[in-house]
Amino acid sequence: MATDTAPDRTAPAAPIGLREAKKQETRQLISDHATRLFIEQGFDRTTIAEIAEVARVAKKTVTNYFARKEDMALDHQDAFVASLAGVVRERSSGESAWAALRRDFLAAAAEASPVAGFAGPDFARMIADSPTLTARLRDLHDLREAALCEALAEATGAGAGDIRPRAAAVLLGAVHRTLFERIQELTLAGEDNARITDLVTAEAEIAFGLLEPSLGAYATAEPN
Repeated sequence: MATDTAPDRTAPAAPIGLREAKKQETRQLISDHATRLFIEQGFDRTTIAEIAEVARVAKKTVTNYFARKEDMALDHQDAFVASLAGVVRERSSGESAWAALRRDFLAAAAEASPVAGFAGPDFARMIADSPTLTARLRDLHDLREAALCEALAEATGAGAGDIRPRAAAVLLGAVHRTLFERIQELTLAGEDNARITDLVTAEAEIAFGLLEPSLGAYATAEPN
């Protein structure tokens, strides 16, 4: 989910200036060195000072770029949190939120996307071994669900007190959370990505199928 090997499944970004490019380069450098140290010696045993030394920057530079140590390991968290809401907002004409999210997950599983949970055994073990990272990942799932709720409310024109977007987001978010955890579980069990893709694709069909009777037509985009 948070490695620097995540495939780009978004539209091309607008060109950035040299200063901003340098800032992004420094941020990525710090994150890469930090993640390597976390994997080698454990997240909780790695200090900010060690990361700064290996990255050859000042300790203050590290904290300027990353407010929390876990942000260096989960450095694609913004994309993760926005992912489900983005799928709903960009769904095709006549496509429901359920159908769009199902389609997107199956595509992510086929390409072994880190956003879906494919992060490799070392990264998965790093998270599993750290209570701090495990807790933060739960927070990110919650934030992703909240963002999905907002997108569903926008898509349906629901009022502030309408329970339907919240309930739908909880159910759809739970399927994605369960499948993410399943991918991590299979990764730690030693299965390779091809095998994991086969397994979770079949399981995703079952999980999404459970929601189809109630949510299959919910938040369907208006035809063009």
